[in-house]
Amino acid sequence: QVQLVESGGGLVQPGGSLKLSCAPSRSLVSIAPMGWYRQTPGKQRELVAAITQGGITTYADSVKGRFTISRVTAENTVYLQMNSLKPEDTAVYYCKLEFGVYVYWGQGTQVTVSS
Repeated sequence: QVQLVESGGGLVQPGGSLKLSCAPSRSLVSIAPMGWYRQTPGKQRELVAAITQGGITTYADSVKGRFTISRVTAENTVYLQMNSLKPEDTAVYYCKLEFGVYVYWGQGTQVTVSS
């Protein structure tokens, strides 16, 4: 069993920045594909950004150039740096980790972009 602890959400004004973090309960950041997803009420959870075990990153078109996913192996943590935030980025953000046949999700952290 793996727990994912997320932090960094909050309220920010349009154009502002936030940095989310996700730390697994086991040292898996360097060997497991991980990603950030988001969900708003009534909509399906959607991929925001992902990073493979080889370090290859992918992004949703809506966040390209604004968001950056990264990992720090020494900290066993994956980050999502979010810049130039827009009201439409408002959602609950979830961290995801894949390990073998298992998929683990964090508890979610609320990001609200509003003036």
